Amino acid sequence: MMINRLKQLQAQFKELRIDAFLVTNTVNKAYLTGFDGDGVVLVTANQTYVITDSRYETALAAIPHDFDVIITRYYLEAAAQQVKKRQITVLGFEDSIPFHDYDRIDELMSSDIVPMTNLIEQMREVKSEDELQILGHACKMTIKGFNTLLPLIKPGVYERHLANQLDAIMRDLGAERASFDTIVASGKRAALPHGAATSKAIQKGEMITIDFGYEFDGYTSDLTRTVALGDPGEKLKAVYRVVQQAQQVIINAVKPGVSGHQLDQVGREFITSAGYGKYFNHGTGHGIGLDIHEGPALSMRSNDHMMTNNVITVEPGIYLPDLGGIRIEDDILVTEAGHRILTDGSTDLVVL
Repeated sequence: MMINRLKQLQAQFKELRIDAFLVTNTVNKAYLTGFDGDGVVLVTANQTYVITDSRYETALAAIPHDFDVIITRYYLEAAAQQVKKRQITVLGFEDSIPFHDYDRIDELMSSDIVPMTNLIEQMREVKSEDELQILGHACKMTIKGFNTLLPLIKPGVYERHLANQLDAIMRDLGAERASFDTIVASGKRAALPHGAATSKAIQKGEMITIDFGYEFDGYTSDLTRTVALGDPGEKLKAVYRVVQQAQQVIINAVKPGVSGHQLDQVGREFITSAGYGKYFNHGTGHGIGLDIHEGPALSMRSNDHMMTNNVITVEPGIYLPDLGGIRIEDDILVTEAGHRILTDGSTDLVVL
């Protein structure tokens, strides 16, 4: 799989008018080579070099690989030596690097250097069958973890305690790590889209928004459910129905070729027609994979178009200050025929 990814990258060199590409982003290094330690990866037209230090030498020697390993503490200097030795004329590099690294590359390289935007990231958007299997498993375990957490939500339980319990549940299910700080926001705090778990005690009659994602074999899920502890009142139940229906309208529109802007607009217009447009204050979704936020983006400003084997989130929300908030999020696979929901669990309001 790694070899195919490297060949896919190398096949773009002619069109991009580069002779080699320098990879410094850790996730992108892992995507191309399986190596995610300190160092850089230099990809030429017919060879790949993983340049790292002696801490990783034994581990790299123990795994099959189709790249050369250069052991040194001077990563960029070693890359520059190969660029000169291989008579590289034009070197592409990731434009997301810190200025300090750019300054060093500019100083060291004998070639011209050309910044590239999201070159590897765009490759990562379209998942292989192997990746889809892992993502499907991650999503299945995430639904299982959420269902296991539900009986633990009781009056007086702290938000942070629930987040910690969820972490233990997900790790018991085989997760490697959380992809971000788990959000548990209850009552008025649920009006905060990114309300990290606190020491607030959950009370009867409150809505609780739980947003979490966990990595399995490096690939992440991303799920949000909003539940009620007792009857939250007619207002919040009505808002919940609007968000649920908006999410379904968006999901129904997911197919290859549709733009992120169009998907965002579908849901935003539905929520606006219900009278809550100004209370939907974030994008509709994003891609997931090795990172919790990948392309394509689903937002008002997105020009991205959905492609077969993208995996995206659909997560509309309504946030009412001094009352609470509702968000429902699922992970969706874009298929040739349209779409398939990977987090295949009910979105009906759970009243505990």
